[in-house]
Amino acid sequence: MRTDTGVRHDAGTAQEARDQRMTRGPSRISQSAALLERIRTVVVEEHDDIARLVASRIATLIREKEAGGEPAVLGLATGSTPIGVYRELIRMHRDEGLSFADVVTFNLDEYYPMRPESIHSYHRFMWENLFSHVDIKHENVHIPRGDTPLEDVELECLRYEEAIRQSGGIDLQLLGIGKTGHIGFNEPGSGVESRTRPVHLDNVTRQDAAADFFGEEYVPREALTMGVATILDAREIIILATGEHKAGIVRRAVEGDVDVEVAATFLQRHPNTTFYIDRAAAADLTRFATPWLLDEVQWTPELAVRAVVWLSQQTGKAILKMTQRDYAEHKLSSLVARFGSPGTANGEVFNMLGAKIRGKSKLPRGSRIIVFSPHPDDDVISMGGILRKLVENGNQIIVAYMTSGNIAVFDHDVRRYVDFLVRLNHDREIGQAQVSALATRVYDFLAAKRPGDVDIPEVQDIKRIIREAEAVSGIETLGLTASAARFLNLPFYQTGKVRKDPIGSADVAIVRELLEEVRPELIFVAGDLSDPHGTHRMCKEAIYRAVEELEADSGLRSADEQRPNDKPQSAIRNPQSPFTRPETWLYRGAWQEWPVTDATWLVPLSQEELKLKIQAIFKHQSQKDSAPFPGAHDEREFWQRVEARNKETAATLDRLGLAEYFAMEAYVID
Repeated sequence: MRTDTGVRHDAGTAQEARDQRMTRGPSRISQSAALLERIRTVVVEEHDDIARLVASRIATLIREKEAGGEPAVLGLATGSTPIGVYRELIRMHRDEGLSFADVVTFNLDEYYPMRPESIHSYHRFMWENLFSHVDIKHENVHIPRGDTPLEDVELECLRYEEAIRQSGGIDLQLLGIGKTGHIGFNEPGSGVESRTRPVHLDNVTRQDAAADFFGEEYVPREALTMGVATILDAREIIILATGEHKAGIVRRAVEGDVDVEVAATFLQRHPNTTFYIDRAAAADLTRFATPWLLDEVQWTPELAVRAVVWLSQQTGKAILKMTQRDYAEHKLSSLVARFGSPGTANGEVFNMLGAKIRGKSKLPRGSRIIVFSPHPDDDVISMGGILRKLVENGNQIIVAYMTSGNIAVFDHDVRRYVDFLVRLNHDREIGQAQVSALATRVYDFLAAKRPGDVDIPEVQDIKRIIREAEAVSGIETLGLTASAARFLNLPFYQTGKVRKDPIGSADVAIVRELLEEVRPELIFVAGDLSDPHGTHRMCKEAIYRAVEELEADSGLRSADEQRPNDKPQSAIRNPQSPFTRPETWLYRGAWQEWPVTDATWLVPLSQEELKLKIQAIFKHQSQKDSAPFPGAHDEREFWQRVEARNKETAATLDRLGLAEYFAMEAYVID
């Protein structure tokens, strides 16, 4: 875990020291970057390490307050980002004796209207994800009441503010950040003096929540939220962001001017705020995106490629046409000095980019390959082009679908397939009693189903089978057979709800079994962090944990083989040869592509190959026209995004002056 910290306030010195003890790597950034970043920002390489850092800070506060005979007053947030923090706090309670008996909590917000017992309520979220697992007192938990009668809402908000004052004020406020820069539900236009109040939700916020509610039309249009002034009254504020889809708003909040349209910018006025973000969410910060604009840099080959590509885009010139003046006017004279001349710099970077291009002749042949697909369409959406080339190269390929993806099937598709069975039974009498009983149960459930209700097992199975059949049809389009498909159906996904369980030993064991069976030389893994509900990240975790376990066991076997007369059971548990870590290629999913500067390999696609890839995507009919979880506020279908993305990657190389291709896929070797 590596952490880079920007320090703006003297008041942050103690916190900086704590971060230094908890992390490895440099704890300071350049003075220029610190001045540019108006909120103290800690960037952590690994997503999960944010949870450990923040939970440790909260635990320290709780213990300090407890030692002083005072309750710790916490302001808490909901959503996918803080769940890791809550899971780590639960672990610390269970394993380290961290007590919440004297902790008082105030949640940021709640939808309105919303019953506390609703599957969508933040009241239920907090009890399911934290409070029920620790020793907090029920009377110490405060969450805005979404079931307050309309005529009493204003009074409820005043009571909430008074309860915060009576508790002595919030010691530490935990926040997430929305794509509009909202904190809590303080949407664009929220004032710095605002207090707890009802608000109308922004369209972007409602679109973000649509997946949780199984449709934007079911998302409430209003909410109750702490105001900006209430948040700024907290003595310490921690705000979290993860994933590349948050990079733009993170930069706006940290480096931009204070703006009533971006509530998070008001945090710049708070003397003790820390932003904890992962490397993906930090990508647009100047110190990562264009560090040469801030200070002297050490020119690595990777940084040189990024700088030259950036310069080409700024000047609108092909790489080989850029001059000394272009470099000098954009603060890149030191790069020219590093290479000796602008022509040499241009040529070196041009060649490095060209070396990334891998056509079919440079791709693996006769290798054992596993393509891990988190959902039953990520394979064809993200890497349908290279998959076709790998088939043509005679590789032994298994496509492992890690989850069923069944929650992403509309109920009307279930009705359609059950209706097909009923009609087939009528004409062919394939099992009249069973079909009739199934149809009755499914129709009755769907007629009474409310948005967000967990499907009965029969409906879940039908949705799973729909997606499995589509997945097989998709890979057959690319030249594979049905036998190449493996449906792992990992347990963490089988909640029947949008939110999933953490990755557990059972998930890892299933992945490990497949790795032991196939012994792949190459694996493809989803490496994007923009999946709306984190399934891609969790699947990646399961794969990496399985690989690490197999490597560790192989190490034990190797050591045992050196002591043939004293072999423990671990040595004979698996008689196969030691497991060798496969080469790992990361692809990105349906939301973004690797930039050409980050990609290890760029795989060209012809017009015919892109057309075949799109045909494979078409086989996923349940996700076509209007997918339940489209993500990214992009109205286009997945195939349209893929077509535009792959063509744009090729067009980027063309603008840089490299060879012109019809389309391209990008991959990173991990």
